Amino acid sequence: MDKKAAILKLIPEQGILPLYFNKDEEVSVNILHALYAAGIKTIEYTNRGEAALKNFAKLRHVCDKELDGMYLGIGTIKDGASAQAFIDAGADYIISPGLVEDVIEVADKNNMLWLPGCMTPTEIIKAEQLGAKIIKLFPGNILGPAFLSSIKTLFPNLLFMPTGGVELTKESIGGWFKAGVCAVGMGSQLISNTVMDGKQYAALTEATKQAIAIVNESR
Repeated sequence: MDKKAAILKLIPEQGILPLYFNKDEEVSVNILHALYAAGIKTIEYTNRGEAALKNFAKLRHVCDKELDGMYLGIGTIKDGASAQAFIDAGADYIISPGLVEDVIEVADKNNMLWLPGCMTPTEIIKAEQLGAKIIKLFPGNILGPAFLSSIKTLFPNLLFMPTGGVELTKESIGGWFKAGVCAVGMGSQLISNTVMDGKQYAALTEATKQAIAIVNESR
């Protein structure tokens, strides 16, 4: 199985895609370990600060040495140059907050999976025409599960994953799965500033296990 196919299988199997950024390299690494301890095999590190590229390279090194089977996605990629920089740093796949054609070109050239952020049927149609397999519904808290329920039958060949505002509750996660998502992206509702600033890594592992359990109940 090639990497693209492996990730396309893994994200729906995992059912949750944790995403985060922290400017501190050590904190970034410890969060990765905490998520891995909960059974997570792929995450999205977000390109949200000056330290993102350097930290990402460190995460790649840690995965290769210590975390067998972990795939690293890079998020908040808004231009082709950033996409190439993170591919060079070892990204396994690319996630964007919107539909960015020069990012797609770079990803395709590198035979890499890309997940575009979409908010309208027009954007989803365009993404599908360009070869998207998974659509990131963003921002999820604005769109809501009812949006996906309304449009999903139009796109039988696409997978959907909301990001933004998905809460660590049966009601929130279950509502999205009932609407037909393959997974949910979880950022600050799972990996909060309180968790990061307080270095609450054991608590993060437990919360992640809880999220996975809710996902499995909700399928």
